[in-house]
Amino acid sequence: MFKNVQLAIAPIAWTNDDLPELGKDNTFEQCISEMALAGYSGSEVGNKYPRDPVVLKRALELRNLRIASAWFSSFLTTKPLEETVEAFKQHRDFLHAMGAKVIVVSEQGHSIQGMQEVPILVDKPVFTAAEWNLLAKGLEELGRLAADKDMKIVFHHHMGTGVQTTEEIDKLMEMTDPSLVYLLFDSGHLIFSGENPEAVLKKHVKRIKHVHLKDIRGGVLEQVKAQKMSFLQAVKEGIMTVPGDGIVDFKPLFKILSENQYEGWFVVEAEQDPAKADPFEYALKARVYIKENTGL
Repeated sequence: MFKNVQLAIAPIAWTNDDLPELGKDNTFEQCISEMALAGYSGSEVGNKYPRDPVVLKRALELRNLRIASAWFSSFLTTKPLEETVEAFKQHRDFLHAMGAKVIVVSEQGHSIQGMQEVPILVDKPVFTAAEWNLLAKGLEELGRLAADKDMKIVFHHHMGTGVQTTEEIDKLMEMTDPSLVYLLFDSGHLIFSGENPEAVLKKHVKRIKHVHLKDIRGGVLEQVKAQKMSFLQAVKEGIMTVPGDGIVDFKPLFKILSENQYEGWFVVEAEQDPAKADPFEYALKARVYIKENTGL
């Protein structure tokens, strides 16, 4: 079904970057050891990971793991381009040293995803025409900088940001050079936002170079709507889960990706409270589901 696809899992199930109190006692070594034991070959980078490539490589090699990518927050719509560029170069060089080929970029200008009390489904930011232009041109510059190291940027559409909906994803793809700006596909964020993941995937599959496999608990989603929860409140309540444990139908998504010869990483990403959802148990659950449905 897939020839050049590798399977990774994000450390956010063990230790949460946005909510450091979630999993604060879980160590880096426990996290990567359980990833390897559950049958994964890669990881993204969490807040407890060493930033020295030599130290990090050694820890990962002992467990036969590699770095797939890591999140980068851009502020192209709200800060001078130079600030994002300088931070991006450091991030790019770290990932390049780790052997990663893609860099996850999310525009955090005006983002409400980290705001504890702002309803995620009510008050999302909307960019002005000028901000859209800043974003498009800025991302193309980051794409050029990535290409200098034979890498690609993959843009992460995300809840609580100015690029969340199908319409916004379409607009960004139309406004940017397809040879410089690629797309990260995240099934969970699309369902959370009320979008159709299958339609988005079909339309943009040729530009998708990184995939986050995230599921959504339907009951919690209804609770988030009714109680006007923020993104962080929704995470604490357990809206995210691993593939096969929620309402996302992954079978047609895998089919589209396979038919279009997708190559790269599948990254299981389910930010949950590890006190409620044991990370190792859920990592195993996702691993079994993916093997059953993709053969990986």
